[in-house]
Amino acid sequence: SNTIAGDDGFDGTVIRIVTRGVERLEAPDGRVRLRVQAGEPWDDLVALTVRNGWAGIEALSGIPGSTGAAPVQNIGAYGQELESALLGIEFLDYRTGEVTTLTKAELGLGYRMSALKGGLAGIVLSVDLELADNTVPGGVGAPLSAPVGYAQLADALGVVIGARVPIAELRRSVLALRSSKGMVLDPDDPDSVSAGSFFTNPIVSENFARSLPRDAPRWPVTPPEPDAVLGLEPDGVHPLDVPPLPDGPYDVKLSAAWLIEQAGIRRGYGLPGSAAGLSSKHTLAIVNRGGASAQDVVQLASFIQARVQSEFGVLLRPEPVLVGVVL
Repeated sequence: SNTIAGDDGFDGTVIRIVTRGVERLEAPDGRVRLRVQAGEPWDDLVALTVRNGWAGIEALSGIPGSTGAAPVQNIGAYGQELESALLGIEFLDYRTGEVTTLTKAELGLGYRMSALKGGLAGIVLSVDLELADNTVPGGVGAPLSAPVGYAQLADALGVVIGARVPIAELRRSVLALRSSKGMVLDPDDPDSVSAGSFFTNPIVSENFARSLPRDAPRWPVTPPEPDAVLGLEPDGVHPLDVPPLPDGPYDVKLSAAWLIEQAGIRRGYGLPGSAAGLSSKHTLAIVNRGGASAQDVVQLASFIQARVQSEFGVLLRPEPVLVGVVL
C-alpha cells in the first residue's frame, strides 16, 4: 500500500515480507509491550489490541498494509500517530548485512516521514509497541480508549476532545468515518481503489498562514517540523485563527483538501480522457476508475499541484512512495 509504481515496472528485486506473529513482552504495570512481525496485517493487529483492551493505536483502524510498513511514514489518523506507541524496530541493514535494533529516536519520525522513507536502506523485520493496558479488573465494564484527539471523531462519538470512550466503539466509529470517505478497502466501492490520501497536509510558516483566507483550516505544530516549511513569505497578514503558542515562532499545518477545493478542483474531478480521478468522497484520494496508468495518476497529481501552487503559493507533496515515476 501507499506506493505508486511506474508503467514500465521496477527493474530490481521486490521483497514481500509475510512473517506473522504477535509476542507479548515484559512491561511496566499498566502497560503492554508487543513485538509484532513485519508481515502482520496492520488492521488485524489493531483489532487484536482492541479486543484485549490495549489502547494507543485504535484510531489507526482500517489503514491497509503491513505492520512493518507503519513506521516508514509514521502512519497517523484521527488524532493518533504510530510514533506515540512505537518503541523501536528490528532492522536488516543493507549496508552492513547485519540485523540491528533502531529506537524511535533513531528513526527520525515526523509528519508522514522517517529515516526509512528518507533513504535508510534495509528491511523492517519486526516492530515493538507499548500500549496502555485498559482492561477492567474482573471484566466489569468496557475498556476505554486513549483520549479522543480529533474533532470529527469526537463529533461522531458525541463527546468532547480529550474524552475516553469504550475502545471498541471508537474503532467502529473510525471504520465508519473511513468507509464514508472511501478509505476502507471495499470491492463494492470504486472510490476505495486508491493509494489513500495522495497529498500530505502542508506545514508552513506562521507568517505564510496569516496570509490565507480567514476560513482556511489551520493547526499549530509544536515542536516545529524540521525542513517542513513550504511556500513564500508574503508581506500582507491578518489575524491567525489558531491560538498563539507561548515559546516563539511555530509552524502551522494547513488542510491540503481545503487548498485543492479552493483552487477550483472538486471531488470527482478528472482530466479529459483519463482513467484516474479524484474520489467522489474525499478530495485527497486519486482513484483508479478502471484501467488507469501510473502516468494518468501523475498527470492528475501534477495538475492539482500546479493549480494549488498558482492559487496559494504552496507546493503539495505526495504521500505515497513513487517508484519509477516522477511527480
